[in-house]
Amino acid sequence: MAQKLQEIKEHLNKALRDPSKPWTKILDRAEQTGIDRLYIFIGGIAIIALWLVFGFAAQLVCNSVGFLYPAYMSIHAIESRKKDDDTKWLTYWVVFALFSLLEYFADLIAGWFPLYWLIKCVFLTWLMIPTDFNGSITLYSKIIRPYFLKHHSTIDETLNKVKEQVNKVTDKSE
Repeated sequence: MAQKLQEIKEHLNKALRDPSKPWTKILDRAEQTGIDRLYIFIGGIAIIALWLVFGFAAQLVCNSVGFLYPAYMSIHAIESRKKDDDTKWLTYWVVFALFSLLEYFADLIAGWFPLYWLIKCVFLTWLMIPTDFNGSITLYSKIIRPYFLKHHSTIDETLNKVKEQVNKVTDKSE
């Protein structure tokens, strides 16, 4: 167990020093205080977690975590020539959209659950983490993709019928 924690610490230290990541410059400046960037990072996570449980505008903080970094990385993916990063971030947005749709209907229940914003933030972070156990890729490959492959022809037919009806209505109004 201690060896696994040491591996996680080393991996995290490496990621926090990666010059290609947007947080490196911020952590460089913060580290000038004499506090190691790992502790700054852990302290930041603790503050965000406490804020999500007790703070004002927890929904805004949670949704910012789930939106800002993925949006930034999606822009990088669009601008890069590699295809695999495009696929990763498109997969994130598909899972994010489906979760947002489900969340809309569960909103009444979620409002009564005191740790909801913290759990949602952890979930959204899991969806975007750059590891082999990336949540969006896991959920897409195990749940969304099989369902899509099974039902996509029916969905396509329905969408085409709706499109035809919309075209008929818009053609009549002209």
